[in-house]
Amino acid sequence: MDSIDLDVLKTCAAWLAAGRRCQLVTVIKTWGSSPRPIGATLGICEDGSVVGSVSGGCIEDDLIAKVRDNGIQITRPEILSYGISADEAHRFGLPCGGTIELAIEPLTPASGIDALLARLEGGELVERRVRLADGAVSLHPAQPSAIQRIENDVLHTLHGPRWRLYIIGAGPLSRFLAQVAAGMDYRVTVCDPREEYRSGFNIPGVTLVHAMPDDLVLEAKLDARSAVVALTHDPKLDDLALMEALKSDAFYVGAIGSRLNNMKRRERLKLFDLTDTQLARLHGPIGLYIGSKTPSEIAISIMAEMTAVKNAVPEAMLVPHAAAPTLASAA
Repeated sequence: MDSIDLDVLKTCAAWLAAGRRCQLVTVIKTWGSSPRPIGATLGICEDGSVVGSVSGGCIEDDLIAKVRDNGIQITRPEILSYGISADEAHRFGLPCGGTIELAIEPLTPASGIDALLARLEGGELVERRVRLADGAVSLHPAQPSAIQRIENDVLHTLHGPRWRLYIIGAGPLSRFLAQVAAGMDYRVTVCDPREEYRSGFNIPGVTLVHAMPDDLVLEAKLDARSAVVALTHDPKLDDLALMEALKSDAFYVGAIGSRLNNMKRRERLKLFDLTDTQLARLHGPIGLYIGSKTPSEIAISIMAEMTAVKNAVPEAMLVPHAAAPTLASAA
């Protein structure tokens, strides 16, 4: 869940607690180019105050103007489209003739925003169902593979950490990586069976577990929204976890280490009967090349590569850390 959209929910809850009327605007469909993705949200208070975003600003201006001119008059959710014609696309700043469809929902204490926030605070992935006919709301556990949709006149929206990151090792680099990933709304778990590394490792919102990494990876039931990063430099801890992760559906599996160490690691992993295709999924040396040297810079490099893979950026457009010496010598 985008942290911007979490701020929207918290602000709307505060408005409701103060006795103010407000509405929640959600992007439910886009065609062509759109500045914000499906699921993006905007909160509008009765005085025209806003939080969040559903476009580059022009659509927000129109929605705010309607509230300021007419107040919040709707009593049940409405569906509204912008950018259908070329003139509207130009007026509302939608590039390439894009079209955006929005759900506008008047919020009340019965809208379940407080209950939703409580479940999100517990790290849950939640599906919020809004009946368009009357605005009735219910909350349900959601699967990571679930998608936002309108089905049988019910709007299904998803809230919570839809991406998971498992970090093997609780060293300094793990600390920075966990903080960056948590800030990007990953559900982060750090695993280290070594007491001396776990001692003092305490990051809000990050789970620290005492377990063998390969056991954790198996128990996690990794899916296509999961990532595993091994950072201990210890083959006894890293290799078995990587073996299980490479056999899974995890979208990203990476390991720290030099080119020589990664070559030796791949040779060791071959002994576990991993296929060439599975081994090719291993990112190592880990991260994109940004000239990183400090743990914080390396963490950013790793998250940059994870983000590129998650967003299906073509490999030809990326410069992995492994390519840096080649580029330097070519220069």
